[in-house]
Amino acid sequence: MKQFVGTVLIFISSSIIAQDEEIELETFAERLFQIQDEDVSYEDIYESLLLYYNDKINLNNATPEELASLYILNPAQVSNFFEYRDQFGSFLSINELQAIPEFDLKTIRLLLPFISVKESFHDNRPFLKRVLTEENNYLLIRYTRRVEKQVGYTSAVPIDTTFLSNGANAIDTVISKPSRYQGSPGKIYGRFRTQHRNDFSIGFTFEKDEGERFGTDNGKTGFDFYSYHLLLENKYGFKKIMLGDFQMQIGQGVVFGAGFNAGKGAETVNTVKRNTLGIRPYTSVLESGFFRGIGITKSKGDFEFTIFYSNLKQDGNIQSDSTQSDFEEFVNSIQKTGFHRTPKELSSRKQVVEESLGAVFQYSPHRRLAIGVSGLKSGFSQPQQRKPNNYNQFEFKGNINYIASIFGHYSWQNFTFFGEAARSKSGGVGAVGGLVTSLSRKVDMALVHRNYNRNFHTFYGNSFSENSRNINEKGTYWGLSIRPNRRHRINAYYDRFQFPWLKFKTEAPSIGQEWLIRYSYVPRRSSTLYIQIRQQKKQETVPLGNLNILADKTKWNYLFNIDFTASRSIKLKTKVQWSTQYENERSTKGFTIIQDVNFSVWRLKFNTRMALFDTDDFDNAQYTYESDVLYAFSIPAYNGLGTRSYIMARYDPVKNISIWLRYARFRFRDRDSTGSGLNKSFGPTATEVKAMLRVKF
Repeated sequence: MKQFVGTVLIFISSSIIAQDEEIELETFAERLFQIQDEDVSYEDIYESLLLYYNDKINLNNATPEELASLYILNPAQVSNFFEYRDQFGSFLSINELQAIPEFDLKTIRLLLPFISVKESFHDNRPFLKRVLTEENNYLLIRYTRRVEKQVGYTSAVPIDTTFLSNGANAIDTVISKPSRYQGSPGKIYGRFRTQHRNDFSIGFTFEKDEGERFGTDNGKTGFDFYSYHLLLENKYGFKKIMLGDFQMQIGQGVVFGAGFNAGKGAETVNTVKRNTLGIRPYTSVLESGFFRGIGITKSKGDFEFTIFYSNLKQDGNIQSDSTQSDFEEFVNSIQKTGFHRTPKELSSRKQVVEESLGAVFQYSPHRRLAIGVSGLKSGFSQPQQRKPNNYNQFEFKGNINYIASIFGHYSWQNFTFFGEAARSKSGGVGAVGGLVTSLSRKVDMALVHRNYNRNFHTFYGNSFSENSRNINEKGTYWGLSIRPNRRHRINAYYDRFQFPWLKFKTEAPSIGQEWLIRYSYVPRRSSTLYIQIRQQKKQETVPLGNLNILADKTKWNYLFNIDFTASRSIKLKTKVQWSTQYENERSTKGFTIIQDVNFSVWRLKFNTRMALFDTDDFDNAQYTYESDVLYAFSIPAYNGLGTRSYIMARYDPVKNISIWLRYARFRFRDRDSTGSGLNKSFGPTATEVKAMLRVKF
């Protein structure tokens, strides 16, 4: 009977569900992260999406955490999936998903790029042969360069009144200023990876940022940054053996929060819960926020244990405290930019050694319940000591930090409860907890509460929060998703938060709120329309006579978007977004109008854009996604008065070779130069060219 039902579904649905050769990851990410913000690590998000895309989840051995980490399925769909698999056994085809209650064609199409159906079997071939014959491998090289010449690449910094602070006496200093970029203006990025799910992953990455020198300099050889990893799964009695660079994703991310963490966005329910995925290879080029060393995971029955050691050199500007008799050396903080272009930046390169020792223990008697504990010890060769001021006096100080947590989740029918609570060496506590549920076939809901003390210190945490870091915050979030029918959908959330201690630009405890409503309409498969409104209200310090007071800063964001597929080779996108900000009886605004035309001709695929924008200030800068080459993510700030345009072409000359070329330009009408400091260039344009080659073996 099982085989008969599967065969019928395959026959009926073969023309309904077709899996595209290439997914538009930009479109998928935009569905989850319609709120653009410069503080979000989009590179990590993109990397996680591509990990699933390149090494698809096998439905026949998928875990609840893996499926939930795609942020596509609601709690009822996840529960129904496993009930179906328990009842009918292994899937014969992806088309069987249509037989599962709550799975509609739209949901299945979203899943298609990240899932597969394979017969589970053990490959007994030698390890080296499996690696050499693996089809899922590639090598890519990418080159990026700014066309206009920037001040940092000139032999002498030209006279510019923006540099002057002491009148005429400063002119000679400006002309002879020796600090400039030491390398060429081109950015070079390379990457190789081969992987097979539940077996192995091998890869290395290298990069030279713009302005960095290639070759031997300040202890480096060749490229400025290298990353590498070797992951073995289900070998030598261990679930995982990791060597090289890696991240950890555990619990709700309070202690270990790497990976695909969405937070607040257009998907208001499915993205609030984190999922435990354990040790994961690190393949990005961000030069901090990862571990370098060895980690192992051992499973036995319902128990799983992970332990790791890391030794990583980090950037830091070493200073001396002249008030101490022995002139104690310290660093203000670990520098995370990864830039080593000027003599000053080079002097900070790899000056601090961070040693980390971590462990995770988890108990999962069945897939509906998991509880565990985690711990991390971080030690630094140089103590950290922030420059003292009112708002940062509770930040981490010293050489060593300890942090430990307890975490867990439990699913009951359509409800999933989750939480994690941690305490750091300082005594500060950070906790987050909540639930996601399907109240009916048409309504999903999420509730999350968090509380991070002002003296809570987590270096690798990335749990749900309003701040970019988990510190000095309390808040409660409500999310709702309503689907009256398959054509209409309403997503909404309300988040109320407070900051118990001072913040940068906020000289007293403050409160705030944020809400969003998004209405989506799909009249037919070829077109999608959505409208979105968001309000943010925070408090900041403003002067009032001789006093400073807290004042509300309220910002409204509006978005209108239409996607239309004219034919198999032509896709159109029209977007209008604008904002208005009110602060201390003053209002400012900004807007952008965007038209995208994507089309294909023969073996060539083109992505193009023309945009007009006008903003009063940077607070109203418009952030919007742009199509970019594979493994690159572009969300520039449209700020000022001008136009933005780009054209990107992809060409596949043969089966396993792909070439991308991208040309993008800002043309401003309100300025005669762009950028500032050493990044400044003269003229009203800012142009970037990019080329990339990918070879599959």
